[in-house]
Parts: sequence; structure tokens; C-alpha cells
Amino acid sequence: MTYLIIKAAISGVLVMLVSEVARRSPGVGGLIASLPLVSVLAIIWLWRDTGDVERIAAHAQSTFWFVLPSLPMFLVVPAMLRADCGFWVSLIAGCVLTMVLYALTIWLLPRLGIAL
Repeated sequence: MTYLIIKAAISGVLVMLVSEVARRSPGVGGLIASLPLVSVLAIIWLWRDTGDVERIAAHAQSTFWFVLPSLPMFLVVPAMLRADCGFWVSLIAGCVLTMVLYALTIWLLPRLGIAL
């Protein structure tokens, strides 16, 4: 149980750090957010929990494929915000777009011989 609390605390501190830095400097906050810190932590936790290199390799490869459909959100949300669409509408539209692209990715990749 202590281990789970430590994992949650470290992960939560990262999110807090990004939001606090972004408040002062959006660019630096974006840089920190773009770092694969969560993925690296997940890989570390997975290594510690399982020691299974094949599982870690599969996780890292799946992460790569799921990063790609999430990227357009980071163009759509700011474009909509600058077009005065409102915060919540912009965020929801970006999330819906990402979910649609995730579904497309999940459908398409196996047909291309890529296992997730």
C-alpha cells in the first residue's frame, strides 16, 4: 500500500509542477509537459513491479503509437481558443478529436500488422 501511495504522490507532483511552471511561463510549462516523464515513470514502475522486458518494450511501443493521434489536440485547442470558441468547448472538442483518432488508431494499426 505504501508503494502505491509513493507512486501516486510522485506522479501527482509532476502534474502540479507542470501547472505551476506553466502559470509563470507557458513555454517552459509546455516543455516540461512534453517530456515523456509520465511514460518514463510508468516504465520504471513496470520494471520494478514485473521486471518483464518484453512487457516494457510493448508498453513503450504502444505509447509511441498513441502519442501520434493525441498531437492534433494541441493544435485544435489553441486555434479554437484564439477563435473565441470558449475554454470548455475548445477543450471538449480537442478531447473528442483525440478519442476519434485513438479509435481510428486502434482500428487501423492491427490491419497494418502493428500490435498494440
